[in-house]
Amino acid sequence: MNREPDLESPEAAPSRDRVPLIQKVAFGVGMLGNQMFPAALGIFMVVLVQGLGMDPLLWGVLFFLPRLSDALTDPVMGFVSDNTRSRWGRRRPYIFVGSIIAGVAYIFMWQLDPENSLQYNFTYFLVLAFVFYLGLTIFATPYVAMGYEMCSDFHERTRLMAVAQWIGQWAWVIVPWFWVILYDQDIYPDAVAGARNLAIWVGIGCLFMAMVPAIFCKTQPVDPDTLQDLSLKNLKRNTGDLVSGFGQTLRNKPFRQICIATFLVYNAFMTVAGFSWFIIVYYMNDGDTNAAGSWPTWFGTISALATCFLVIPIVTLLSQKFGKKNAFLISQGVSISGYASFWWCFDPSQPLLMFLPLPLFAFGIGGLFTIMMSMTADVCDLDDLNTGSRREGAFGAVYWWMVKFGFAIAGLGGGLIMKLVGFDESVAEQAPEALTGLRLAYILLPCTGTLIAMAVMWRYDLDEERSHDIRRQLAERQASNGNGSPV
Repeated sequence: MNREPDLESPEAAPSRDRVPLIQKVAFGVGMLGNQMFPAALGIFMVVLVQGLGMDPLLWGVLFFLPRLSDALTDPVMGFVSDNTRSRWGRRRPYIFVGSIIAGVAYIFMWQLDPENSLQYNFTYFLVLAFVFYLGLTIFATPYVAMGYEMCSDFHERTRLMAVAQWIGQWAWVIVPWFWVILYDQDIYPDAVAGARNLAIWVGIGCLFMAMVPAIFCKTQPVDPDTLQDLSLKNLKRNTGDLVSGFGQTLRNKPFRQICIATFLVYNAFMTVAGFSWFIIVYYMNDGDTNAAGSWPTWFGTISALATCFLVIPIVTLLSQKFGKKNAFLISQGVSISGYASFWWCFDPSQPLLMFLPLPLFAFGIGGLFTIMMSMTADVCDLDDLNTGSRREGAFGAVYWWMVKFGFAIAGLGGGLIMKLVGFDESVAEQAPEALTGLRLAYILLPCTGTLIAMAVMWRYDLDEERSHDIRRQLAERQASNGNGSPV
């Protein structure tokens, strides 16, 4: 039943502000590729510890360093994308090329062999990871910016992002089954061999899905006179504009609130997300991966299905009924109750209990990006009104840099937490203190991050009335300058 959810409302946008179904789906297919990469990476990364015996601290370093490079590449890519002149538009060429680089690099990144030394595997993986994340930046920064500029209606933006997130969530339905495939000895002799082969299929699949928006999606017109001249002779000026634009972006108060809240919710969750596998295997099944079977897989699958069929439709309706800020606050409040329930529902004697909190737990991440990406599109209008420039690439770059930088910290933090609680990757039976520490971190860290994020967003004031007023002023200015055609 993989179809677009019915998310339209009586207050539907005027036809000129509606995004055609084929473009919504095409943008969503790109989101599936965009989410499949990190989702698969999260599963495959377990192989480094389980299959290659890598120390958890080195595992955390491999999470951290490549993502740290995004601190440079994301803002640069945003600036370049915002100011590109081409017959295919500002975003499409980069989406197309970046998808190829990321897909090919992902394949080669996982061609690891346990017969090689740990130092060799660590260095090989690290180098290819830098290439992979560079390709992902070239693809993802213009792709996200494309979504911000596909429409101008306040609620249509939420519907577009809801459809995209709905399709993208299928990555989290599909990918948990990679655990079953990797550890099924009837398919692969070991998980490392499985990762080598499965990476080929993942890389090719993501490559083609990521290309789809470059072919089918169109964006709102932009005044070419507002674009910078990207050339070597203007390098100094471009660099100055990049730096000043970065600062100008961060001075936008509503955008700062969005970034900080996303950082707190998403990265507190990601720091401990991988712990679910270790809790299910080592706490509930005494370290026996055969006994754990497909439980970790069903855990991830049911969570993603709850997001698709429950969270995204409800959050979208809440947004249209009560506003985006209130939809965020309600959804995050619900998620806290889900996180807290895991203390009692991770029960070795009653394994089915662990599925009980999932519909509540899923409101955290499931509602986050639907609302925040729609909010960021509104922020781009506010910035346009203040600066006279459409800088979706800059805002997308800073926003996703915040996400990816936090994800880097999350990867390093996850490894550190495992080290601090005394988790020992070389033994099947873990100390009770280590397992208690993992369970506490799995609950307390996301709850704390979510509560702080809710406090940050409490005074967010870019509501529907203010956004409509901004759009009206922009339309008046655009009418006086002439209209362009979507590209």
